[in-house]
Formats: sequence, structure tokens, C-alpha cells
Amino acid sequence: MGKRCVDVEAYAGFEQGPIRPPSEARSLLIRVTRNCPWNRCTFCPVYKGTKFSIRPVEHVKRDIDAVHRQVERVLSVRDSSGRVSVSNIHTLWGDTAPDDQDAFSAALHWVRSGRMKSAFLQDANSLALKASQVVAILNHLKSRFPMIERITSYARSQTIATKKDEDLKAIAEAGLNRIHIGLESGCDDVLARVRKGATKEKHITAGVKVKKAGLELSEYVMPGLGGKELSERHAIETADALNRIDPDFIRIRSLAIPPHVPLHQEAQEGRFSRCTDLEVAQELVTFLEHLDGITSAIRSDHILNLFEDIDGRLPEDKQRLLEIPRAFLAMAPEKQRLFQVGRRLGIFRRLPDLKDSNRVSAAEDAMHQLGITVENVDEVTHSLMTRYL
Repeated sequence: MGKRCVDVEAYAGFEQGPIRPPSEARSLLIRVTRNCPWNRCTFCPVYKGTKFSIRPVEHVKRDIDAVHRQVERVLSVRDSSGRVSVSNIHTLWGDTAPDDQDAFSAALHWVRSGRMKSAFLQDANSLALKASQVVAILNHLKSRFPMIERITSYARSQTIATKKDEDLKAIAEAGLNRIHIGLESGCDDVLARVRKGATKEKHITAGVKVKKAGLELSEYVMPGLGGKELSERHAIETADALNRIDPDFIRIRSLAIPPHVPLHQEAQEGRFSRCTDLEVAQELVTFLEHLDGITSAIRSDHILNLFEDIDGRLPEDKQRLLEIPRAFLAMAPEKQRLFQVGRRLGIFRRLPDLKDSNRVSAAEDAMHQLGITVENVDEVTHSLMTRYL
């Protein structure tokens, strides 16, 4: 799990970490730990050059209290329709002490999200805390915001595998509903190559423990992570791991390699051969074909993914989902390139968008401006993808 560094500094005010899952865009973010205790994955651009630390429970409680005060202030100026006017926001901001501005911003975002029903515990591995500490934080959060219905967190398989079943159950009973795990791959050779710090069996053990505790489980997979050499094995072994776990959600996050991650250097030196979009599409076909005997929902909710419309539930939607990458692979090459570029620029979201003449014209203009050719389309689209990291 890595060395745990407990913060002994004085409370320095409300904190928020750098990331959260896309599905938690409307959640209240509560920072429980800082950064990542492993922080060695060669593909990950987050937390590099930082030190992991566990925030004292009392500091987290003070954050919760701080954002609670600001939520009450924002709610007090809502109009009859539940909205907060810009003028009221400016007035509240002007009356907010500098030390409270971060908490105010978090509160305002949460109130304006509309529901105020979910919270997310940051950063990369909140379950690095002792179970009693997590329970204390959850109890305080629920006491301040009893309307919250869903509380979720990232966690590492290595960490969960060491937790006692009764501790995970206590955390679930205290209000944690869902755990997000970066499985990435079920192929041991891929996991070792990218220094994931977990094995296939460890991922399976952790996933099964989460489900046994009564928690929802969201597993992330990363098409392309095996490169050209391990693409097929990556797809098949990842599907096999998920078949043995049967998570509630399978979330797709295609590989993108920004310049500041170790995997970029490997690619530059020829030690890693990045898959093309066509190869990733074929990998997705293989992956989906091998998912069997599970009832997971599949989500492709990120701009990095070529196919946003891979969205459904197994087993009933399996054939429909398979037809999406198959349809792309069956397209004429020039149409494939058009969709690749248009998707990474946000012009297209789904393959049927290719029937929209306005979107097609915009994508064609973009291709012309970018100088897209058969030879450079994958390099250009990959560069576009890294903008989102």
C-alpha cells in the first residue's frame, strides 16, 4: 500500500483534491487523504511529484462543518424556484472571509448542481484510513447533511484486499455506498509492465470483498493499455477478471499518454507501441465478446473514449453494444478518420452523429485545418486526447 504519512500540521482550512470520477461531477467533494500512496503507475498523470498523507479526522470534520455553514448561507438566498441569482452570489462572495472562500465555492457548486444528494471522498485511496476513522467521517458527514443518499470513494485493490470483511461492512453500514477501483487490466503482464501494483488475483479478491460487504462496485478498464503486443490478451484477461467479480459498473477509460508520464518515454524509445483507434475498436470487440455471466452496467462516460454510446447493461444489451465498434470497423477509412477527429474535438458523440450534415461539415473543416492524412490521423487524435488529462 505504500508508506502512510499522517499529517501533524495545524488545520490550514478547507481542502479539495484534483480529481473525481465523471459520475461524481455533481457531488460534494470531501478530501480525506492527499494524493496517492502508490503513485507509480506509468500511465497516470495525476499526483506525480507529490507525497501521500492522511488528513486527521478532526481536520476532515472541520471541512465538513465549514462547507455546511456555506451551504446554509447559499440556501438562504435561493428564490422560489430554487435558483441562486448571480447578484446574490456576488453579495455572498463579498461577505465571505478569505479563509472560507474554498468552502464557499464547494458549497455553491453543490447547491447549484440541483440535487445535493451525493458526496465523494477524495483523493486516490480513502480506504487507506482505519475503518474506525472512515466510519467517524461518514457519521459526521451524514449528521451535517442527512439528505445525502450516496457517498462514494476511490480505493486501491491492494488496500481493500487487506481489509477485514467486518471492517468493510461497518464502512458500508455507516453510509459509504460505492467504491471506484482502477482495475485497468486483468492481464498480469500488462499490470506488471505499467507498474500497477496489483495482480489479477488481487483485483478479483478486492472486487469480491467489496460486493460481499454490500457496497456497489465500479471497476475501470483501460483499452489500449497493453499496447499492440498485448492487446488481445489484455482484452480477454480483463473480461475474465470482471466475469469473476461481476461489478455493478464497468467504466471504460481509453489510454492517452501525455508527455509527462513515464509511459510516454517508453513509447518514444519504442518500448511501448501505442494502439491505433482501429486496434482499440477491435480490442473492445474482443473484450465485449468475452464478458459473460454477469449483470454489470457498462459506461463509456469520458471524452477519451471513441464510443460514448457503449452504454447499457449485460447481458441484455451485449449484442447492441458490440455492434458499435463493429460498425466503426466496417466503415470506409475516410469516414473512420472523420469520426476519429470529430469525436476528439467534441463534434461527434455517437456514430449516428455522422448523419448530421452540420456536424459533418464542422468535422471536415477541422480535418482540413489540422491537415489530417492517413499517415498522421492517429498521432493528431492522440494529441487531441491528451488535452483532457
